Amino acid sequence: MKKTDTDNDKGHEQRAPLSYENPLFLNSPDGRILRIMSEYVEPFARFRREQIQDTVVFFGSARFPCLVDANTAMEKASLSTDDSDRKQLQAGVEMARYYEDARKMAFLLSEWAAHIPARRRRFVVTTGGGPGIMEAANRGAREAGSKTIGLNIRLPFEQSPNPYITPSLNFEFHYFFMRKFWFAYLAKALVIFPGGFGTLDELFEILTLAQTRKLAKRILVVIYGRQYWEKLINFQTMIDAGAISAEDLELFKIVDTPEEGYEFLREGLTKYHLEERPRRVGEALPEIAKTNP
Repeated sequence: MKKTDTDNDKGHEQRAPLSYENPLFLNSPDGRILRIMSEYVEPFARFRREQIQDTVVFFGSARFPCLVDANTAMEKASLSTDDSDRKQLQAGVEMARYYEDARKMAFLLSEWAAHIPARRRRFVVTTGGGPGIMEAANRGAREAGSKTIGLNIRLPFEQSPNPYITPSLNFEFHYFFMRKFWFAYLAKALVIFPGGFGTLDELFEILTLAQTRKLAKRILVVIYGRQYWEKLINFQTMIDAGAISAEDLELFKIVDTPEEGYEFLREGLTKYHLEERPRRVGEALPEIAKTNP
């Protein structure tokens, strides 16, 4: 069939999609740099819009329930439940105290930070956005009437946003390293509750950054629960082997109550990040936390 002029005109009217609106390109290996850049620029813009200057990050297991849920699950366990399941349920009851402690410490910290006279929001409670200890910290901050951040990661299990995150500060990342960047970049303090591989990963990453002075700020590190951590990590063995220095133990403080952790944070944050210091000519307060280049 012979093509008409009308057919030719229609062909000329069809346009290719703009590159930044082309899902085939954006989701391809060639578009990876744009996806990575998006996970830097979009959170930055949102933090600036929400007036977030800095954060206190809570880490810990996603698997520890609140005390009410742990007790309910234990009560519902039938006599037919096998020993391994009953042990898991009993462990849930025992570890639930860490959920409640994280909730209380986040509440105390957020209540104090809300009354700091500042143009921007200071020491905002931040978590990985999921359940367990993360939920507990977001919940405590929410109960104090404060905004609270969740930096979620897309995983096949465990990781879904908890309901206590401030909606405008609910993030989801694809790249672990970009999520880690935002944990470290904004943080003035880190609170480590008992947890698994992910918690250990974050603890030692921040300690390494602090030890090597890659952060242009003093970052406070609180390790919560001496009984759990001293069973898991023998820091003295590392000192005896020459792997770390005895002075490196000053990079963190181990505490056992929400009140003890809160007082340590309040004093340290006030001393290193709130008290007046000499300022260079033309220097302004940063919009968000600063790190070394």
